[in-house]
Amino acid sequence: QVQLVESGGGVVQPGGSLRLSCAASGSIVRINGMSWYRWYRQAPGKQREWVAGITRGGYTNYADSVKGRFIISRDKAKNTVYLQMNSLKPEDTAVYYCNGYDGVDYWGSGTLVTVSS
Repeated sequence: QVQLVESGGGVVQPGGSLRLSCAASGSIVRINGMSWYRWYRQAPGKQREWVAGITRGGYTNYADSVKGRFIISRDKAKNTVYLQMNSLKPEDTAVYYCNGYDGVDYWGSGTLVTVSS
């Protein structure tokens, strides 16, 4: 089994930056064997949406709404996936969730990001 725990959320002004972390614990074989790790977000009253992903081989991709502003990365030694969020906008306000997939979906419980002046 694998557990994912997000951290790094908070309140930030428009134009600011935050870095989210997703720490994985449990089976090292499964952690390293994940096909991909992804970040999703869910804004109040809206459906959960995919934000960014990184494959086991390091390929990254992004939703159009965050492309050029967000960067996903992974530190294999720390079993941690990051989401660097720059030039934040009020519409980025949401609970951000980490997801890992190896034939089974693993989810964290989320971290709240609020972008407000």
